[in-house]
Amino acid sequence: MQVKSRHHLRADEIDDLETQIESRTGVELDGDTYEMVELADEPFDVVLVEGDPDVVRFDAGSDAGVEAFLTVQGANRHGPSAGVVTVDAGAISFVSDGADVMRPGIVEADDDVAEGDLVTIAEETHGKVLAIGRALVDGEEMSGDAGKVVESIHHVGDALFEFAV
Repeated sequence: MQVKSRHHLRADEIDDLETQIESRTGVELDGDTYEMVELADEPFDVVLVEGDPDVVRFDAGSDAGVEAFLTVQGANRHGPSAGVVTVDAGAISFVSDGADVMRPGIVEADDDVAEGDLVTIAEETHGKVLAIGRALVDGEEMSGDAGKVVESIHHVGDALFEFAV
């Protein structure tokens, strides 16, 4: 990943970012420094919180603006309480390799998740976040016998996970 630019966020940008993260994940970020790292060759940018790549910002399209969400590292560091989809042990290797999440692997999903929302995908034994994805159905419809319910967009071991400045 090629860094296009780096700059510290303004106070109003930090407030917007913290509000988005808290409303989507339940995490209250409380950093002293927030640095935007714009990437030239990726559909996302990274926000360093206290020097850690805790937040990713996706371009949500011209009308929707920018969507901010925790990275896998940020989610593991801060422990989200909302927007979490939990998978069983059998799904861990698939999700960690970037596979989309299928209904049979889900043991629990936040009922407040709406179709199109970004979600964290955690494993049930230790609660570690394995991936970030986009919900293809509402949270109460995620459990079941068949079908894809979460599209994976960032996972353990991908380029964003390995990102360092």
